[in-house]
Amino acid sequence: MRVAVLLSVMIGVLAALLAVPASAGQVTASIGAPSPDVITRPTRRSPAKRGDDLKLPLALKSAVALVVDQDTEEVLLEKNTSAVLPIASITKLMTALVTVEADLPLDEELVVTRDDRTVDRVRSLLRPGVKLTRAQALHLALMSSENHAAQLLGRSYPGGIEEFVEAMNAKAQILGMHDSHFVDPTGLSPDNRSSPQDLVRLVKAAYDYQAIRDFSTSSSMAMPFGKRMVRYANTNRLVSNPSWEIGLQKTGYISAAGRCLVMQAVIQGRRVVMVLLDSAGKYSRIGDAQRIRIWLESTVAAPGSAPVVQRPAI
Repeated sequence: MRVAVLLSVMIGVLAALLAVPASAGQVTASIGAPSPDVITRPTRRSPAKRGDDLKLPLALKSAVALVVDQDTEEVLLEKNTSAVLPIASITKLMTALVTVEADLPLDEELVVTRDDRTVDRVRSLLRPGVKLTRAQALHLALMSSENHAAQLLGRSYPGGIEEFVEAMNAKAQILGMHDSHFVDPTGLSPDNRSSPQDLVRLVKAAYDYQAIRDFSTSSSMAMPFGKRMVRYANTNRLVSNPSWEIGLQKTGYISAAGRCLVMQAVIQGRRVVMVLLDSAGKYSRIGDAQRIRIWLESTVAAPGSAPVVQRPAI
């Protein structure tokens, strides 16, 4: 009898508990939802605003875009140009500029050391003991974005990496790149930051040097490693497209920066500088460059006849 009464009481208590709704302060779980003690990392969001494409003459996947006439400095297209963002391997353009302006011999043989090894996701054949010229290191850094080659250029600079980074920032100030800051020659750090206007200045300054133009637009390069020959390819497939006339380019990517691209190209008889930052999707920066080119070809007839710039809200 006592067992029956006790069982009845327990059933009543259980029913009452199930009938009480969860309060706002309680944590509830559902199928497919993360456990309350599991930390979920927020998705990376660019400081630049997306969704402004409706105010532009064409839709772009890049959060930031700037297209400028190289000769007249006319702004042909802009989107979120007040943003200052990580620039990833676009940094290597400044690395190249500091290297060539230091008048260091490009034919000097350099030896890779452990100090030139960087932490990235790409395996490199530039292991300690490998010998290559400064020109070859510059070529690899610009064309295939080889991080160890860029690090080697900085480490072999008089005074080493510290002096090299100081020279990078000093050059940025000379060029009027006041929104820019550099902390390493590779661009692996998200603290390498710049604005689209500053990057236009960098592209124009780097364009003055034949070596930077040639190395950055080279489609491939073969390097001997022991008994085998390894072929490196350009990270920008547009350089191999005969319909494009590209005078200088550099790609970049780290998770904090998204996909980035800067280029100097001749479009419709006009020399233009194109900056695309924080592009969503592996191939979207290339697609944006193609869309911009098609739009310019249909809009800009000749130098001096720039389209009306539609400025999105920043």
